[in-house]
Amino acid sequence: MSVKIAFIVEGETEKMFLPHLRRHLEQRLAGRMPTIRGFPQNGGLPKEEALKRLVDHALRDYDHAVALSDVYGVLDRQGLPLFQNAADAKEKMRQWVGREPRFHPHAAQHDFEAWLLPYSSAIQKLAGSKGSPPGGNPESVNHNPPPAHRMEDLFALNGKKYSKPLWGGRILKDQDLSVAAGQCMELKLLLCTFSTLSL
Repeated sequence: MSVKIAFIVEGETEKMFLPHLRRHLEQRLAGRMPTIRGFPQNGGLPKEEALKRLVDHALRDYDHAVALSDVYGVLDRQGLPLFQNAADAKEKMRQWVGREPRFHPHAAQHDFEAWLLPYSSAIQKLAGSKGSPPGGNPESVNHNPPPAHRMEDLFALNGKKYSKPLWGGRILKDQDLSVAAGQCMELKLLLCTFSTLSL
């Protein structure tokens, strides 16, 4: 029987990622492919006790719970940024859930779109624009503006509206996630978690 993993994600963007994650794992985990079910939270992971309740609920039926949050745009009760970076986001999620070895927190540094930036030729083709995404380490593209806003600007150059679920899926179509994982440490860690849990 395969390992069952609850994948707790923020919303539509990360939900769009699930088929590409499955395809990536299927190519590498012959005979060990886990059962992965997405738990989209429609705009943001719950915080504090609410996250603990969600994880506890998921672990009633699943062997493990993997959570994925953005760093950018997650605010505290005063409307201030809650996470300093991906490491801080993961540490806070661990504290909220408590000592649960079957919980595996992850965060996109700074948002999910950072993991799309390595596919610049696909982005340019779909955007219909000669503008290019920022070069260098995709996870170093920070809040000023964050990768998602840069994608919006790039698509707007040709009069297109960037939609995360729509264009993100099209950008990743037929792409090898290893390319992005080679440039994005947080994505690499996420993929490693799924692979390790499937052993």
